[in-house]
Amino acid sequence: MSTPPPGPARPGAEPGGPIPRKRLQVPRAVVYGLLVVWTVAIGHFVLTQMSLDVSDLVGVAFFGVIGVIGVAIGNAWQKRRHDKLATWARANGWDYARYDAALERIQTGAPFSTGDSHAATEVMRRDWQGWPAVSFTYRWTTGSGKDQSTHFAHVVALRLPADLPRLDVTPEGVGARLRKLAGGKDLQLELEAFNREYRVVAADERTAHAVLHPRLMERLLQPHLVGRPWRIENTWLVTWEDGRTDVDQIAARLMTLTAVADAVPRHVWQDHGHDPLATIRPHPVPKESS
Repeated sequence: MSTPPPGPARPGAEPGGPIPRKRLQVPRAVVYGLLVVWTVAIGHFVLTQMSLDVSDLVGVAFFGVIGVIGVAIGNAWQKRRHDKLATWARANGWDYARYDAALERIQTGAPFSTGDSHAATEVMRRDWQGWPAVSFTYRWTTGSGKDQSTHFAHVVALRLPADLPRLDVTPEGVGARLRKLAGGKDLQLELEAFNREYRVVAADERTAHAVLHPRLMERLLQPHLVGRPWRIENTWLVTWEDGRTDVDQIAARLMTLTAVADAVPRHVWQDHGHDPLATIRPHPVPKESS
């Protein structure tokens, strides 16, 4: 007797392996209802232990319900935003993920260097003109208790093929001028117009001069590129702006990053272990035996 063919495997099951258990899905309404009950229970405990009147219990329950409703509204708003961004990403050739912990500390400079509770959310990835690109909202907190604040920055970045020395290029402004007056570094380059527009801090001045050659400096002074901060550090080239992800700005920011990445001279890459002109020789095709 022939053995009947096996039926289709359940999604996520390895061939021949155990069938994964289905997770229990608890409706949101049940969760919120339990939170309300828990709030009322705490209020009753406070009422009985501290000899409070019924109006105090009503107040506790009221604010508890308001808190639960606030959480529910916040979750619904965030889900709607994720769905909207995911739809835009699919339509424009990006892969979308809500979170990516690997992006939380890709560099040591701003905005990655301040605060606590860092998170990379609203993450989009794709290749952009030959470079691996990523866009995400970076979130962190400062202060504590009633003084705690949440901050956001929209980060757009390219992954580089080699680890380059840190190079910070930020627009001149009141903060940059104050830092220079206090003795802060500012690398002076060949183009005076660029020196007036940007502040440059480099871990390796030789590499900085090689990267910021006159052609790149002139391009970064063009109206559609001027005034945007960027940084090379480790294997990342990043630019950032305050606020959450703005899909209308991603292409413009990638223009700045690709202008920089494409302008890095070959000898700089070679000095750091990468040759952009190197090719992998194909394996010879074996001849057929006669």
